[in-house]
Amino acid sequence: MVAKDYPVYLLIRRASGRGDEPQEPSSKRVKPLSRVTSLASLIAPVQAAPLKRIGQTLQRSISFRSVCKPEIMSPRPWSRQIAPANTKRRDSKLWSETFDLGLGHMLSSEEIKRQEAIFELSQGEQDLIEDLKLAKKAYRDPMLKLSIMSEHELNQIFGTLDSLIPLHEDLLSRLREVRKPDGSTDHVGHILVDWLPCLETYNSYCSNQVAAKALLDHKKQDHRVHDFLQRCLESPFSRKLDLWSFLDIPRSRLVKYPLLLREILKHTPSEHPDRQHLHHAMNMIQSIVADINTQTGESECRYYKERLLYLESGQRDLLIDSSRILSCHGQLKNNRGVKLHVFLFQDVLVVTRAVTQNEQLCYQLHQQPIPVRDLEWEDLQDGEMRLGGSIRGAFSNSERTKNFFRVSFRSGGQLQMHCFQASDAFNKQQWLNCIRQAKEAVCSAECEPQTAARCSDCSAECSQMDLTDLTLTPVET
Repeated sequence: MVAKDYPVYLLIRRASGRGDEPQEPSSKRVKPLSRVTSLASLIAPVQAAPLKRIGQTLQRSISFRSVCKPEIMSPRPWSRQIAPANTKRRDSKLWSETFDLGLGHMLSSEEIKRQEAIFELSQGEQDLIEDLKLAKKAYRDPMLKLSIMSEHELNQIFGTLDSLIPLHEDLLSRLREVRKPDGSTDHVGHILVDWLPCLETYNSYCSNQVAAKALLDHKKQDHRVHDFLQRCLESPFSRKLDLWSFLDIPRSRLVKYPLLLREILKHTPSEHPDRQHLHHAMNMIQSIVADINTQTGESECRYYKERLLYLESGQRDLLIDSSRILSCHGQLKNNRGVKLHVFLFQDVLVVTRAVTQNEQLCYQLHQQPIPVRDLEWEDLQDGEMRLGGSIRGAFSNSERTKNFFRVSFRSGGQLQMHCFQASDAFNKQQWLNCIRQAKEAVCSAECEPQTAARCSDCSAECSQMDLTDLTLTPVET
C-alpha cells in the first residue's frame, strides 16, 4: 500500500571525513571479478549513479500497492543461476568537491549552499539522462531485437520515454552554458521560467504508467521476459534496480523539482536579481505538477473502471460511472479469509474479486456498490474479530486476528456490514483515513448547494423588504 506524496529530501550532505592515520597493507587476496554470462552482458554498460527517490507516487489517488522497490524475482526452474555480480554504484557529487575549493574562501556559507543547490539541479539532470538512455539501451532495444516482446507491447510499457531525453538534455545544456569557469552560477531563474512549460510532455507519460505497470507485470509470467529481466537485475549496470524502477525515475524527478527550486530560493538573498524569476518558476512548477497529478489520477480511475466486471445489470451504479477520482484501492480479506480487491472511488465503495479474463487482470464485483454518503466505519481492536465472523468470541490466541475494521450501511431499511482485514496496522489506518476523508468530501459537497440556497433565500427576502418601514434611531455621540 502506497500513500500519495511523501517527499523526503536532503540536498546538502556532509562530506565524509578522511582519517590521517596510515592504513596497514592487507594480506588478504583480492578475488577477481566474475564474468556475467547473460544476455545483459552483451550490452555495453552505461555510466550511471544512484537513484535518489523523492516521491513514491505522483497520482492524486492513493494506490495500495507495494512501494516501487528493487524487485528480486524468484528463480524459475528454467533459469540458470548466476553468481552475484559486482554492483555498479553512482558516486554522489557535491559542488564544493567538484570545483576549485579556493573559491569557497571568497563565498559566504549561504552562497555556498546556493551553489550546491544549483549544482544538485544540474547533476540530477545528468543522472536522469543517463538512466533514461540506460533503460532504452539495456532493456527496450535488446528485448525488441531478441523478440522477447513485440514492438507494440514495448511501446505500451515504455510510453513516451524517448521524448523525455532531449527535453532534459536541453535543460542540462542551458545550465552548463551559464556556469562560469570557476564552477559558480549567478542566475538560473530565467532558464527555468523558459524551460518549465516543456514539462507538459509528462502528462502522457505519467498517465500511461498504470497501464504500463499492469502490462509489465503480466509479461513477467512469460519465462523469456522473466529470465531476461532477472539477468539484467543481477548485472552490474542495473545497480540492483528492476526495470520498473527505471521507468518510474521520470515521475520521481518531476515531484523533486519543487523541492529543488525551493532550496535554491531559500539560499538566494532577497536583493538578488534572480529571486523574482525563481518565485515565478516556483509557481509554474507547482501548477504543472498539480495538473499532471490530477490528470494521472483521472487516468488511473478510468483504467480500473474499465476493468470492472458486473455479474448482473443491477450492480451497475451511476456513482461509479461518474467517478473521476480513485481515492484508494488494494487487497483486503474478509472475516473468512477470502481475498478481495476493494476500490474507494470519490462517491462509492466497490468490493471485488480479482479474476483473469482474456489474459488480462479484471475485477469482478463481489457485493453491491456502497454509496459513500451512506457509509459508516468502525476500527475494531485486535482480538475483537474471530475468523468465521463472531464478535468478541475469541477465547484462544490462535483464533484472534488483527488489523480488522468494519463498514456498515443501510439498504432497503436493513443494516448490512462488511468486515475487512488489512495487511498491517499502517495499512488499516490508511484505509480508515481515506474513508473518513471521502465521507467528509461528500458531506461537504452536499452541504454547499444547501448553503447557497439559504443565502439566495436570504438575499431575496432582503431585496423584498420595504425600507420605508424601517425606523432609524439616532445614536448619541
